[in-house]
Amino acid sequence: MKSYAAVDLGASSGRVMVGRVSADSVELSEAHRFPNRPVRLPEGLRWDILALYGGVLDGLRAAGADCGGRLASVGVDSWAVDYGLLDADGALLGNPVHYRDARTEGVAEKVWATVPAAELYAATGVQYAPFNTLYQLAAARDSDQFAHAGRLLLIPDLLTYWLTGEQGTELTNASTTQLVDPRTRDWSYEVAGRLGIDLGLFAPLRRPGDPAGTLRPQVLAETGLTGPVPVTAVASHDTASAVAAVPADGERFAYICTGTWSLAGLELSAPVLTEESRAANFTNELGLDGTVRYLRNIMGLWLLQECVRAWGEPDLGALLREAATVPPLRSVVDAGDEEFLAPGRMPERIAGACRASGQPVPRTPAEITRCILDSLALAHRRAVLDAQRLADHPVDVVYLVGGGTRNALLCQLTADACGLPVVAGATEAAALGNVLVQARADGLAGDLAALRRLLVRSQPLTRYTPRGGTGPWRAAQARLATR
Repeated sequence: MKSYAAVDLGASSGRVMVGRVSADSVELSEAHRFPNRPVRLPEGLRWDILALYGGVLDGLRAAGADCGGRLASVGVDSWAVDYGLLDADGALLGNPVHYRDARTEGVAEKVWATVPAAELYAATGVQYAPFNTLYQLAAARDSDQFAHAGRLLLIPDLLTYWLTGEQGTELTNASTTQLVDPRTRDWSYEVAGRLGIDLGLFAPLRRPGDPAGTLRPQVLAETGLTGPVPVTAVASHDTASAVAAVPADGERFAYICTGTWSLAGLELSAPVLTEESRAANFTNELGLDGTVRYLRNIMGLWLLQECVRAWGEPDLGALLREAATVPPLRSVVDAGDEEFLAPGRMPERIAGACRASGQPVPRTPAEITRCILDSLALAHRRAVLDAQRLADHPVDVVYLVGGGTRNALLCQLTADACGLPVVAGATEAAALGNVLVQARADGLAGDLAALRRLLVRSQPLTRYTPRGGTGPWRAAQARLATR
């Protein structure tokens, strides 16, 4: 077996995982986990990118200790859309701005005055979200930092640059910027030109599996690794890596990648760029081996994470057990509503949304938790049904991967809401996808179907069968539709 290090950065924590891969198995273990705590500065909300890089180095040191100092490769994935700006000498110009920062408020409308929203979607296939990289760039263009920028690197590419000294822009993550044409799998030069965006700011595009350099001598010295250690471009948007690790058989499946966000949709061979798709707020992001991730972004377990933080970090297991005893579907909220995007006062905001829609107001932590989980399952149902209709792609099963697989109540509610079996597994799906792309580049694995067969043989899976009919879920959706 060979050992690969997956650097996997989520919006609330980072981890370095070690994947040991052979021709017929993949084993994953955690070398190091560290918090990802954004910092609110006078100028706005920022990522503490230096602390994250320190966590990466600590993780590589721990991974090397697990593997006798030898790693076959390293790969980096992270959340999407955010970036760091470098000056002409390659030095970072300030901490990257957090996508939840308020700087993009009202910016989309200014962009649409030049490229109308319908034209933008037809060209790039990316759903509207106020924090899309395109809107961040429009908000930043008059800043002093932007005036001095010689290079823009998305978050995983920035960390890869610090590890190797080499610059590139990985394609699956680039596809979230709203500056890539999903049909050509290259930049949308027309959109960039009309908006005055210099694509020369971006480093050359890389594909998953491309070489991304080797660890610098200083990194080897700090981590104790024996060089040379190659760094491989993986599907560096964590959702792209997670979808690669969906343990599916065949094509008639939907997936839900659960964590801070829920990403629910289909894997397709071509984008869906219709006006109806745009109105339904589906995105077409690029995946492994020429695939398209046709999905909708849902607020996800962020809602519960923020509530738990507000409640002083109670025992989550006990809270979920109590929530399971609360009557179902008493109150639901729209889990895709921008109202819940910003941090702070989440229990009060959820209660207020229920009050405004004339539903019973959840008051206890268990009641609010049940409201959140019912609302997420309802949003999962809507996304799976809408995706099938818009793409004309029926499914027989839903695969749920990521951190939400630990939440049995959410898994069961999703099966109930969708009226389809849910197969939950691959809790660390992004890290698994990261490792498998590295292993394939190293000659240890085959095509995407072969990667998934390897996962099915190696990962424990739990099947949830839907209970009862979907009538109560249709009724709950009707309540939201008449808000």
